[in-house]
Amino acid sequence: MAEGMADARGLADDRALLGRTSTAERVSDILRSRIAEGYFPPGVRLSEDSIGGALGVSRNTLREAFRLLTHERLLVHQLNRGVFVRVLTIEDVEDIYRTRRLVECAVVRGLGDPPFALDGLASAVADGTKAARERKWKGVSTANIHFHRELVALAGSARTDEVMRSVFAELRLAFHVVDDPRRLHEPYLVRNRQILQTLQEGDAAQAEQLLAVYLDDSRRGLVEAYGQRVAEGERAGS
Repeated sequence: MAEGMADARGLADDRALLGRTSTAERVSDILRSRIAEGYFPPGVRLSEDSIGGALGVSRNTLREAFRLLTHERLLVHQLNRGVFVRVLTIEDVEDIYRTRRLVECAVVRGLGDPPFALDGLASAVADGTKAARERKWKGVSTANIHFHRELVALAGSARTDEVMRSVFAELRLAFHVVDDPRRLHEPYLVRNRQILQTLQEGDAAQAEQLLAVYLDDSRRGLVEAYGQRVAEGERAGS
């Protein structure tokens, strides 16, 4: 988690996404996606000049985008030093999983009568399986996040989607620190498929039970792995 300066040159490819409506919200969407992808890793400082130049936006627009992402806990402003991608604490990781358990289990519990619209979940499971077969563990991680985003989307609530979009982006900050993504993500491919099959069978109650255990196990595994990396970073910096 060594501190460094982010290289923003690759953002020039995202400039076309801004179109004619170059707003702080559009800029924050781009930066949020890049943070979630690990393009800007935890602890790195974001340069106003390089990012603003790459995206072709004003300093004021960029600062507003930074403010929005700081509010989402993805960035942190350090006085007289600049804006940095946030480094999560163990307590942050625990709180993220509390939020996930509350929201995701409630979504499954409130699904109503089957059949459910499960194409998005099925696609995420297929993507994860393909990435694992190709030994692309970052792709497995991405497919896993997509699975849970699609699960939340079953609620049909734009507000819930927006809340969880930030939660999942914040979760990726922890994933990027862990040095063994295969051990972290591969076991959940089977469990994703099991939850999907249970929902396909119309048994939302059983799917909720599977999900609750899944999230508890995932929390414990990530906290252990993340804690080890934090400890290693502290020893290296001492």
